[in-house]
Amino acid sequence: MDAEAVRALAAAGELWDVEFKQDGRDRLNDRQLVEAVVCMANGPGGTVLVGVDDGGHIVGAQPRHGDITDPARVEALILNKTDPHLAVRAEVVEVDGNDVLVVQVPRGPHGPVGTTDGVFKRRSLRYDGKPECVAYRPSEMLSAGLSLAGVDYGGVPARGATLADLDPGELERFRRLCDRGSGDSSLSTLDDTSLLRALRLLAEEDGQATPTLAAVLLFGREASLARWAGSAECLFQDVREGPTMANETLRLPLLRLMTELEERIRIRNSETELMVGLQRVDIPLVSTSTVREALANALVHRDYTELGPVTVQFADDYLSVTSPGGLVPGVTIDNILEQSRPRSVVLADAFKRAGLVDRKGKGVNDMFASQLRAGRDAPDYSRSTARSVSLLIPIGRADLDLVRFILTYEHDAQRPLRMDDLRVVHQIRVVGPSSSRELAEDLNLVDSAVRGTCTRLIELGLLDVTGAGRNRRYTLSSQFYALAEDRNAYVRVRGMQPVQQEQMILEYVRRFGSITRSQAGSLCQIEPTQASRMLRGMTSRSLLAMEGHKRSARYVLPE
Repeated sequence: MDAEAVRALAAAGELWDVEFKQDGRDRLNDRQLVEAVVCMANGPGGTVLVGVDDGGHIVGAQPRHGDITDPARVEALILNKTDPHLAVRAEVVEVDGNDVLVVQVPRGPHGPVGTTDGVFKRRSLRYDGKPECVAYRPSEMLSAGLSLAGVDYGGVPARGATLADLDPGELERFRRLCDRGSGDSSLSTLDDTSLLRALRLLAEEDGQATPTLAAVLLFGREASLARWAGSAECLFQDVREGPTMANETLRLPLLRLMTELEERIRIRNSETELMVGLQRVDIPLVSTSTVREALANALVHRDYTELGPVTVQFADDYLSVTSPGGLVPGVTIDNILEQSRPRSVVLADAFKRAGLVDRKGKGVNDMFASQLRAGRDAPDYSRSTARSVSLLIPIGRADLDLVRFILTYEHDAQRPLRMDDLRVVHQIRVVGPSSSRELAEDLNLVDSAVRGTCTRLIELGLLDVTGAGRNRRYTLSSQFYALAEDRNAYVRVRGMQPVQQEQMILEYVRRFGSITRSQAGSLCQIEPTQASRMLRGMTSRSLLAMEGHKRSARYVLPE
C-alpha cells in the first residue's frame, strides 16, 4: 500500500472494513493492537491504520521497536497472540512525514478468532451508523460457528428429549395446515413418527430417535420449550391509544404462535373502501399476505442462539417486526429482493410444507408488491443491524389515487405489473418527475435497467416523458390525473422543466438572500422530497451553498 492509498482510506473515514487507531502520547500497546486485529478478523476482514485519529487525520504512529517499527515483528506478535493463529500483513507507510502502520487482516478462516488472553471482539454498528468493536458474546460465536460449519441449528438433537415432549395437538395442527390448498397434503395422513421423519425432525442418538431443536420449536410442550428453546418467545405490543392497547409476552410453539399473532393483527386491521369503476375494493392497513410473510420470516429466520424475543409492534403509522440476529449470511438490505436463504433449512421447509410461506422463495417480493399496490410505501429494513433484523411496514394513509391507477391498468390489461414497474411508478408518484439516474439511486437499481422499465411503462401508457438528454424526466401519464380527476396537476407537472425551476430558485435567492426546502417546494409547486433533491443537485454543482443542517438548512448563493 502506498501513501496515496492511505490518504484515500483516511479521507473516507472509518468503514465496516477500515479501523483507525490513534497512537499519540498514550501509545497503542500490543494488547490493544491485537484486539483491534481480532475484531476485524471476526467480521469481513479489513485494514487497521495505526497513526490515524477518529477524524481521519494522519497523526503518525510511534515507533514500536526502539527507533523504528519492524513490520515482521508486528506480524509475529499478532500470529503468536491470536487463537487460532492469524497471519496478517503489516507494513509502515510514510505519509506527509508521518509513519502509518498498516495491518491488513484476513477474515478468520475457521470461525471466531480471539486473543490468547481469551478476549473475543467483533465489528458492529453504533446507533449513529458508525462502526466500532464490541465484545463477541458466546451465543453469537455459537451461531457463527454453526453457520461456518454448515450445521443447521434446527437439526441439532435436543439432548434428552423424547416424543412425549412434543404436543400431539400441535402435530395435528400441522396436518390440518397441510390439508389446506397451499400445503403439502401428502403429509396430512402420516402418523406422528412418520411425519417427524418426513420433516427431518428426528435424529438418531444411541439407537433411539431423538427430536431435534426444530421439532421442539414447532411442536414442543410449554415445559419442553422452556428447557430446550428458552429463547423462543415473542412480545406483542399495540402502542396506539385506545381499547386495543396491548403488551403481551407469548411463549408458544411456532405454528400456534403464528396463529395467535395473525389473529391479534386481524382484529386491528381496519379497511378503507375504494371504488374502481363499478367494483368495490377494500384496502386493509396491511394485507394478509404481508402479515404472514413478515411473521414467518421473523419466526423461521431469527437466530435462536441469541437471547431476546421477536417483537411485533402496532403503532399509528407502522407495523414493525424485529427479530434477534442479523440478516442471514449472503443476504443484505440491498439484495433482499433477489436473495432468499434460510438460517434453518428444516424450519423453513416445515413452514413451506404447511403452506405458511411462499414455496418459490419470493415471499419478500410479494410483500413489497402488496404494499405498493395498496398505495403505501414499501417495507423498510434500514433499521436492521448486525444484531437484529428490523422490518417496518408503513400503514399510514393509502394513496387511493395511485391504487385506482394501478388496479385500473391491471384490470384492463388482465395482467399484473412487475415488481420494478410498481417501484418506479410509486417513486415517481412520491417525488415527482425524475430522471432514470435519480430513480436508480433512490431504488438501488441499475440505471440501464431503470431506463428499460421506464420505456416499457411508457409503452403501456403509464408514464410520459418530458425533456431530452440530461433534462429527460419521467412523469405519470395523463391517465393517472384523469382518474384522480385533477387534470390541471398534469399540466403543472409537465409544464415546468427543471431548468426553469432552477432559474426560479436562483432568482428567489438573489432577491431574498436564501431559500428553504419548503419555500422551494411552494415556489415550484413540487413535493418537498423533490425540492430537497433539486436543492442538493444545485449545491453539488456550486449553484447554491447550504447553511445549517437537516430541517434548519437554508440555501444561499456561494461566495
